[in-house]
Amino acid sequence: MVISLNSALEAVGETEYSFIMRLAAVLTPDAEGGFVAFNPETGTTTQGESIAEALANLKEATELYLEEFPLKSSGQPLLTTIEVGSA
Repeated sequence: MVISLNSALEAVGETEYSFIMRLAAVLTPDAEGGFVAFNPETGTTTQGESIAEALANLKEATELYLEEFPLKSSGQPLLTTIEVGSA
């Protein structure tokens, strides 16, 4: 037997569903103290006095952004680093 997601939700009294998206968070120390947090998938940027606060602020800002501008998940982000020379 195959039932649709909507049928399953109705059976348990739910009308909407949500899912978790795994997005990237890039944190950098701020010259004035604390941290700047950036989400490259949405462009949301925020800050906090600690890493935990910066991440919490970024999560909230990104959730608010996604309420207005839904983003289709394109898989898990890949984060790496590069090395560049300086003069």
